Amino acid sequence: MTMSKYEQDIRNAVALRGSVSVGELAELLQVSDQTIRRIVRPMVDRGEVEKVHGAIVSMQSLIDPPFLARMNRNKQAKIAIANRVAQMIQPGDAIAIDTGSTSAFVAQALRQHQDLTIVTNSTFIASTLAMVPGNRVYMAGSELRSHDGAAFDQAAYRTIAAHHTKWALLSASSVHPQRGFLVQEQCEADMCSALMDIADHHVWAIDASKFTDTQVQLRLPKPVPGSTLTTDQKPGQAYFPILAQLTVEVTDA
Repeated sequence: MTMSKYEQDIRNAVALRGSVSVGELAELLQVSDQTIRRIVRPMVDRGEVEKVHGAIVSMQSLIDPPFLARMNRNKQAKIAIANRVAQMIQPGDAIAIDTGSTSAFVAQALRQHQDLTIVTNSTFIASTLAMVPGNRVYMAGSELRSHDGAAFDQAAYRTIAAHHTKWALLSASSVHPQRGFLVQEQCEADMCSALMDIADHHVWAIDASKFTDTQVQLRLPKPVPGSTLTTDQKPGQAYFPILAQLTVEVTDA
């Protein structure tokens, strides 16, 4: 296990529990307390976590919490967005869906539809829709990351590139008024690009809490003019320039 993998496992454990002792992390990763302290030190220096009285404490504003925790954040807004997006989809449509928490709610809303073709790198979304009568679900990828069951290996990109869909359902970790749509990891930006490439129409499902000046660093591909943004509150005037060429739909959350 590489040092970066240790760091990711620590991020996931701390984000899930809020606070984890050094001893608990050492037991979880099967390393010494001293090793945990050595790994955590640069993470503390970077502001990713905080060390308090022998425990590592989450800094949620800087990292995405694990998948189920993200689904519970702004849940009603995400449900409203999901219901609106599901109204756009017709039986027989083919949809490429990313791994966002709002996308997971869309998948649940789509269980009322039949005869859909789904391409996704999310095990949650694939399992949600696979047993609906008439659906064909293609799970892209083989190696799954630990905190959300998403795949970003080469097999995932090959599966996606082999398909053509009517829709791509996309999300973002945050939206900055100047820098645009952002995510936490390069693989998420790359996957967004791959999903956009195979779809005729793009729908961005992003709740209002994501519209914020943020420390997230990585830009997503610029939305294609004519794409749809579905959200639960009208974005502020500062966002008008980056949204000018999109169709913005505001739900009743």
